[in-house]
Amino acid sequence: MSVARERILALMKTQCRVFNTTYNPQGLRLGTHILHERLKGPAVASYYPPRIGTIRHLRALYPQYEVMDDKEEDWAEHHTIARSRGKATPKKKRTAAESKKFTKRK
Repeated sequence: MSVARERILALMKTQCRVFNTTYNPQGLRLGTHILHERLKGPAVASYYPPRIGTIRHLRALYPQYEVMDDKEEDWAEHHTIARSRGKATPKKKRTAAESKKFTKRK
């Protein structure tokens, strides 16, 4: 005595709902097993040692020294030249009295 295909599919659907699995009666390759695997990122990242020797790390390790990289040095030089020509950004106003917006016009 054989069971009807619709009855078996209904049983599979209920089974998938109960056990929280994917209903796939055609047996297609869906790739859902990849979503259930553990993430590999932390394991791969632990293969490599932590990166040291950047400018930020040097500044944190030796705050008493002034450590500058080439980019920052170029920017500082450009900024001093612009400031000497009067082309630098204006200083930020800290109080309402310093601001033009709040001064009374005559």
